[in-house]
Amino acid sequence: MNRKLVVFVPREALEDVRDALFAAGAGRIGDYERCSWYGAGTGTFLGGAETAPSVGERGREERVAELRLETVFPADRQADVVRALRAAHPYEEPAFDIYALVDA
Repeated sequence: MNRKLVVFVPREALEDVRDALFAAGAGRIGDYERCSWYGAGTGTFLGGAETAPSVGERGREERVAELRLETVFPADRQADVVRALRAAHPYEEPAFDIYALVDA
């Protein structure tokens, strides 16, 4: 069974995050590799007293231009994909979702 990862990434980190995810086994659909989709949006956050945000300042709500990146991966690669995501992503706490895909 496959899963889909959705993660929000600053534009300047897109290629590093994609490369890390693909190296961890994500992005394969049939005979195709490095498959992903991304689109632009705005992320918001307010860092608490103990945070060290890579963008903006703690205690102040920030609005950041980000890309929503989506890719698929085999379920048995989830731990590797999440580990690669966390290592490559510039944020202290990257926002991401993982969805189970249904075989039709």
